[in-house]
Amino acid sequence: MQQLKDLIYQRTGPLSDELELKPSALGMLPQRLMPERLVRVVCGFCSTGCSLDVHLKNGKAVNLTPTHGYPVNSGEACPKGWEALTPLWANDRATTPYLRKGHGRLEAVKWDTALRTFVSRFKDIQGRWGRDSIAFLSTGQIPVEEMAYLGALAKFGMGMVHGDGNTRQCMATAAVAYKQSFGFDAPPFTYRDFEESDCLIFVGANPCIAHPIMWQRVCRNPHRPTVVVLDPRKTETAMAATHHYALKPKSDLVLLYGLAHVLIKRGWIDQVYIDRHTAGFEEVRRHVQEYTPGYVSRRTGLSAGQIEELAGLIHQGKRVSFWWMVGVNQGHEAVRTAQAIINLALMTGNIGRPGTGANSITGQCNAMGSRLFSNTTNLLGHHDFQNPQHRGRIAKILKMDESLIPAENSLPYNQIIEQIALGKIKGLWIIATNPVHSWIASREFKQILKNLEFLVVQDMYHTSQTAQAADLILPAAGWGEKEGTFINSERRFGLLRKVAQAPGEALADFYIFKLIARYWGCEELFKEWQTPEKVFGILKEISRGTPCDFTGIGDYAMIERSGGIQWPFPEGASLENNERRLFENGKYFYPDGKAKFLVEDPRPAPEETCGQFPFVLLTGRGTSSQWHTQTRTGKSAVLRKMYPSGAYVEINPEDACKFSIKDGQYVYITTRRGQVKVRALVTAGIQQGQLFMPMHYELTNHLTMPSFDPYSYQPSYKMAAARLSKGPYYA
Repeated sequence: MQQLKDLIYQRTGPLSDELELKPSALGMLPQRLMPERLVRVVCGFCSTGCSLDVHLKNGKAVNLTPTHGYPVNSGEACPKGWEALTPLWANDRATTPYLRKGHGRLEAVKWDTALRTFVSRFKDIQGRWGRDSIAFLSTGQIPVEEMAYLGALAKFGMGMVHGDGNTRQCMATAAVAYKQSFGFDAPPFTYRDFEESDCLIFVGANPCIAHPIMWQRVCRNPHRPTVVVLDPRKTETAMAATHHYALKPKSDLVLLYGLAHVLIKRGWIDQVYIDRHTAGFEEVRRHVQEYTPGYVSRRTGLSAGQIEELAGLIHQGKRVSFWWMVGVNQGHEAVRTAQAIINLALMTGNIGRPGTGANSITGQCNAMGSRLFSNTTNLLGHHDFQNPQHRGRIAKILKMDESLIPAENSLPYNQIIEQIALGKIKGLWIIATNPVHSWIASREFKQILKNLEFLVVQDMYHTSQTAQAADLILPAAGWGEKEGTFINSERRFGLLRKVAQAPGEALADFYIFKLIARYWGCEELFKEWQTPEKVFGILKEISRGTPCDFTGIGDYAMIERSGGIQWPFPEGASLENNERRLFENGKYFYPDGKAKFLVEDPRPAPEETCGQFPFVLLTGRGTSSQWHTQTRTGKSAVLRKMYPSGAYVEINPEDACKFSIKDGQYVYITTRRGQVKVRALVTAGIQQGQLFMPMHYELTNHLTMPSFDPYSYQPSYKMAAARLSKGPYYA
């Protein structure tokens, strides 16, 4: 207990002998913030990475405004950003640890009890079942430094082999596609490309809703650009576009190969760029020969003329940029679909120049940080667990015995869950994510969790669906209550600053990890990991000489002064241009310096429609006012007024007429996973034979199908066979 008190005292002041925390103890603001009236922080919702100016009065955050002059958002914010402080003040914050006692109820306990229970239960499971028997599931919502600490603590200190993050659900496909095509997970663009393209092609992306500030940059484009949307739905972005191609769900890969066919046949390719900077193009040429406009038309539902027209738009553009998001990433053949987009950029030379690129828009605020430094399925800094040279390098930098670093990769998220279902993983630690709501086929997942001997959930709130299933809840500070860095979609480090008190006994995740290291007995491994900024310095050294080298970033203050800094930024780099794209020199990250073309035959959809289930159920983001499972946005009365309180399904008017369904009426949606009752929203934005449900409602993932891309293991949320039936008008 004295060790616990000593550790917390280092940053909060004294505790009483009974370990009762004084009201201002664990959440006390750093003294250097007290006289300030304004603190600049990067937003903690989506991956845009907007900067917000938080206004302090008497040391307390009272309001915020978007930062003027910041290169990302230039004084603008979406509804979520304006309400970023509100979730901190919710009355269901976890303010103390909770432990499920013998009677089955969660009860408040002291930190000392919680930590001793955490260690004893997990060590007992490992002792009986082996080190593979415990695992963790992490997030894209905590700072880079906390992700790295968690991954290092779990893998090097606690002896875990398996741990993954919820970025597996949104961005794993992009990471794998870039790595295979470019030799490193390297989104090549800068946001300025939105404004410099003369043709922007959005594939499975709806930035009007998902990334409104990015869309504002499209609207500021002075070149009167052609804006193309490839999406089965007439989304908000499709409504604003100059061209919308409403292809059949999950026929993207066939269409992209068909576009390559037309571009090659007509000679609309950049052969000089292909010869100098790429490898494997002849295989592409052979592969797409059969993807004629007629064949592609039958597979996609688009006319042959539309396919020719779209290829012509790509050819006519001088600066063509291709953008995709989870509409591509969440698919059964997602990696090859993303690479088909990359192939189009490479073969037309639309990469490395202003207004070009094959550009994946990231999901969560720190998904890029998770991809690089979570230490899950890649060793820190995108090193390889299976490479002895990489393990040796990391061990040397961290001053630890190389034998502590696993020589095998972690299982991906879905296989960790499979191992729980099989009874091989017995203990699970979930940090800052809510998979009981968000994981595919969530009813089954909730039942699988019952196989665990011990479930720990570390979160801001004790009321989330996942926290309520826990045996132990650890109360965590949230955005704005701690410090660290996020990396946004354009590879920009932004700074998170502490502007508010964490309530009660809640601690920043960083300091929870620090306490666990002490109680576990591996604190000596992390003796240099004293603060987030010191960990940032360690990660800089890990990045040295790699494609993401950011050793030129001196400290947090430099990030703040500069308006964020994009990687790579090695020692000696200049900040003269603070919006930088990759591959301007045509050099990629393979030893030969060339990008790789990759193709593969399309795979059949894992669940086709049939007489029993004749509809295709699509899912996605419903509004810019919601965020994922609404764990935070649901706390804001302002945001709740901006979207329907209950789940709904979009239905085409012709289908509604066929079933005599009126707008607002209850209907039943059924898949092979179950049935839900939701309100009908009759709209021409959805095609006949298709249904759409927003992902923000828990009911939606009662229906989604657990199928996975074979390379990224990302779930395919976007397509399931469904049945529609009429329900009562009132309920």
